[in-house]
Amino acid sequence: MPLIYKICPESLWREAEAAGRFTGAPVDHADGFIHFSTAAQVAETAARHFATAGDLLLVAVEAEALGPALRYEPSRGGDLFPHLYAELPVSAVRAVEPLPLGPDGRHVFPKGLGADEVRA
Repeated sequence: MPLIYKICPESLWREAEAAGRFTGAPVDHADGFIHFSTAAQVAETAARHFATAGDLLLVAVEAEALGPALRYEPSRGGDLFPHLYAELPVSAVRAVEPLPLGPDGRHVFPKGLGADEVRA
């Protein structure tokens, strides 16, 4: 089953875990949907939107569990990005791993998250 990924500040994700659902980050609220990336897109998303951010988590979500509220829509460079037009139930999450900054200033992606095709 394909996984999609949300990069999230740890404090915001811990609130979602306690509530049993993630309603989105401020950018998600502003845009009206929760932003996700595919494995092929997530490294560029991290570099563009979270370049110097620490205390991040990589949340791996089972795309099929989200049903029709998940839509793939054109965004950066015409790529189709997954957008969720609903709250994210924590039950759809398959893994949550730290996304630290490496010594080169780029994020270090975890192994074994189904993100083996992540291009850093």
